[in-house]
Amino acid sequence: MDTPVKPKPVPVVNPWAKPFWDAAREDKLVIQHCKDCGSNIFYPRIACPNCFSDNVEWIQASGKATVYTYTVVESNPPSAFIVDLPYVVAVVKLAEGVQMLSNIVGCKPEDVRCDMPVEVVFETLNEEFKLPKFRPVSKPL
Repeated sequence: MDTPVKPKPVPVVNPWAKPFWDAAREDKLVIQHCKDCGSNIFYPRIACPNCFSDNVEWIQASGKATVYTYTVVESNPPSAFIVDLPYVVAVVKLAEGVQMLSNIVGCKPEDVRCDMPVEVVFETLNEEFKLPKFRPVSKPL
């Protein structure tokens, strides 16, 4: 007997993270920046984790990154993700210096490598959410 596929979960949006999700819905990747110590910050927080200042602002990120580490999920995912098998879960390091957990898309899982250049793309989850994911950087012809 087949197990019914559950819908994919949606993000829980805290008030301090709302600008991130609003920007993603417009195909923009934003991160926080501390105006006091100059640190870039991700994941969204109320205060800078480096100097504890609450003087943080949102800046648009370039969307350029490299794969820091990854794993390929080939079996036993939560049922909502069965249709995606196999898929890559990765930590990418943005050009702005922060790391982000995401997926690598647009290539075969066996082609993913650490230090591989990637760029952000946005996948529509529903009318309210787009998810930032990363694909290999296209080589110019």
